[in-house]
Amino acid sequence: MFGRDIVTRVDPLKAFYPAEEYHQDFLQLNPGHPYIVINDLPKIDSLRKVFPAYYREPPITVKGN
Repeated sequence: MFGRDIVTRVDPLKAFYPAEEYHQDFLQLNPGHPYIVINDLPKIDSLRKVFPAYYREPPITVKGN
């Protein structure tokens, strides 16, 4: 279809930068945010149903429980 192989280069990680403060524990601090409601809560519900042994309540958070 493309005429040549599609290649993705994988480089070693050189640094890690934590997300900005307002991103930390975003779900717990903003449970009604549209992104959380539409994208994350359905995935969490599915995880709880499909892999109950791997689901943890309360969640581990950056700032602690």
